[in-house]
Amino acid sequence: MKTTKSLFHAGVLGLTLLATSVMAAVPAAEADKLGKSLTPMGAEMAGNADGSIPAWKPLPKNAGTVDSKGFLSDPYASEKPLFTITAQNVDQYKDKLAPGQYAMFKRYPDTFKMPVYPSHRGATVPDDVFAAIKKNATTTNLISGGNGLENFETAVPFPIPKTGVEVIWNHITRYRGGSVTRLVTQATPQPNGSFSLVYFQDQFVFRDKMKDYDPANPGNILFYFKQKVTAPARLAGGVLLVHETLDQVKEPRSAWVYNAGQRRVRRAPQVSYDGPGTAADGLRTSDNLDMYNGAPDRYDWKLEGKKEMYIASDSYKLDDPKLKYTDIIKAGHINQDLARYELRRVWHVVATLKEGQRHIYAKRDFYIDEDTWQAAVIDHYDGRNQLWRVAEAHSQNYYNVQVPWYTLETLYDLQSGRYLALGMKNEEKSAYDFGFTATTSDFTPAALRQDGVR
Repeated sequence: MKTTKSLFHAGVLGLTLLATSVMAAVPAAEADKLGKSLTPMGAEMAGNADGSIPAWKPLPKNAGTVDSKGFLSDPYASEKPLFTITAQNVDQYKDKLAPGQYAMFKRYPDTFKMPVYPSHRGATVPDDVFAAIKKNATTTNLISGGNGLENFETAVPFPIPKTGVEVIWNHITRYRGGSVTRLVTQATPQPNGSFSLVYFQDQFVFRDKMKDYDPANPGNILFYFKQKVTAPARLAGGVLLVHETLDQVKEPRSAWVYNAGQRRVRRAPQVSYDGPGTAADGLRTSDNLDMYNGAPDRYDWKLEGKKEMYIASDSYKLDDPKLKYTDIIKAGHINQDLARYELRRVWHVVATLKEGQRHIYAKRDFYIDEDTWQAAVIDHYDGRNQLWRVAEAHSQNYYNVQVPWYTLETLYDLQSGRYLALGMKNEEKSAYDFGFTATTSDFTPAALRQDGVR
């Protein structure tokens, strides 16, 4: 359903834009906390009072082994759950759950569970990325009413955020290795658990990793994304190309699709906001990819602060190449025996649809991991303010290349009883391949036709 609100009075809107256009950089003295009381990424260096959340201790590159396909061994494989949250005991843990997580226990009381393990804070990125983040802290500013960035480098513009939109920009721009190619699958199970898979081949490159990037003239591009559907046969050969911009008010995202059947390249303005997600059977929007992506201009963003919460972390078991997709996809939700939850600190941001804007989600609650700036849980509300969809990301640290990212994204529709699972690669011939190189000519509309040849 579409949600529409009446237009703001022009004067009120003007004040709102003025308020969100203020400079966001922090003084050098405050930025000096990075690497001291704060991690170089901006999280609290120390653990919590009772020790259930430890101090930050980054994983070394040799924390485990890497197999011939690039899959990582689990550095915590010997650990057992401290306890398991079930529908029978969930109320005693409710204060450390998102409303959406709590709702999953009520929707699936016999099967949904959360095994809680010892917490680890091993996420880290390369030193040059940490240096760029510290520089951003004192130089990067919000522009266009908070909908764009200036003087931004590499990742995480606001490691010491003061507003909700700054936290969201940290998620949007967080470090994901700079570039990657990957083979991943997407399932949209029926309520009884039956499913078929869509197979994707993705290429993802941030601007500063392009061979022809000119730091003196960075332009308005944040990253390039190309996604080819390789199966099933009825969809194979379709290709999506996205040029993601930093200031999407000044210059909206550019997107194109290649239709293999028609052998034509077309502009794709629908690949944004609540436009339908690729081959998702109506179960996700374009801006549900990567938990959340795109321009933040349709929402007002309120920073509620930090809280302690159980989130899916260190999900190496779920990424095991010995697993079959049928081991993971079950009726109602994924196989929660394969999940791992840890107590972490998260930033809580509430997004409320602006007056006069349209989106199928009238409100979104974001819970973002302090150590990685990755959205861990997002609750989605419909126009009646009813909880509708619950997004939960299962993350891991790709320690061999110092990249925190997702193992699997899930989006549960509480009303239909269906869900979407995106990112599984267990049965594929290779895991993520970081360090992919390309030029801007590889990400032009003219290049799509060649990529789409079946």
